[in-house]
Amino acid sequence: MYNMNNYGGDLFTYITRRLIHTIFVIFIISFISFSLLHFIPGDPALTMLGPDATNEQIEALRKELWLDRPLHVQYAHWLTKVIQGDFGKSITYYENVTSVILRSLPISLYLGIIALGFSAIFGISMGIICAIRRATFLDNLISTFSNLGIAIPIFWLGLLGIYLFGYKLGWLPIQGFIWPSEGFGQSFLYSIMPIVCLGLPSLAILARQTRSSMLEVIQQDYIRTAKAKGLREHTIILRHALKNALIPIVTLIGVLARILIGGSVLVETVFNIPGLGKLLVNAAINKDFIIVQAGVLIISAITCFVNLVVDISYGWIDPRTRYE
Repeated sequence: MYNMNNYGGDLFTYITRRLIHTIFVIFIISFISFSLLHFIPGDPALTMLGPDATNEQIEALRKELWLDRPLHVQYAHWLTKVIQGDFGKSITYYENVTSVILRSLPISLYLGIIALGFSAIFGISMGIICAIRRATFLDNLISTFSNLGIAIPIFWLGLLGIYLFGYKLGWLPIQGFIWPSEGFGQSFLYSIMPIVCLGLPSLAILARQTRSSMLEVIQQDYIRTAKAKGLREHTIILRHALKNALIPIVTLIGVLARILIGGSVLVETVFNIPGLGKLLVNAAINKDFIIVQAGVLIISAITCFVNLVVDISYGWIDPRTRYE
């Protein structure tokens, strides 16, 4: 029998082990991000400055980036600066990369988190409805909607929304972004189409996964026993079935969180939103690889954090995972 007195200690050990693993992964990713600059064919300083740069400009940039030092010295210097929050200076914006990213990252996080919440709430709810109303008209309707949501390309959905709700009906703005502090009503209107475009595919995927997991769980003996005891259907679904079906759903939410936050390039480009995805695309086009380095590291660190939260949630949902 499981000793509840060990509950807190087991959970603390589990979290500590996962935290150490996450730090190790971030350390490896930091080296990969640092190496991006050295994967560029030829001289990175010449590539960033272009063929019209003078020898003095190239040499100055090489010294600024420590490219004239041994590789391990460069990495140690770069990592020390990164830990202090200094990613270097952008050759496009002529200012600290940290300041440039801090203007774009909150926008991507804001839209991504809301889109994830929107897709999780409605996707899980729709999946539960499909499972408990299996083979009904409602199940078929939601399943068809889910298939369409997965199949429709995000950029096409965005362009369709711009044409229909922006140009034809004039209900919604077609580009840009406004923070709620600058006007909640306008911010809501500006955010509707980007959030729907970001969240709809995730909603459809979550609905399908929830339906599949719930169908597997509600056929178990303990669910039939709960029904035989006369428990209400919503009690059986929410207290017994859903919690045991959550592991694959939580895993999928973790994957979708990474995609929504780090992979919002198309949506930000279609709606001209100054988020991190659009910033990295422009930086790559302008050969501002210092921004690309920082962006890759930040997105990877966010992904690792999300994975850590997902792993910790495993230990809360199913204590058996703490011993694996």
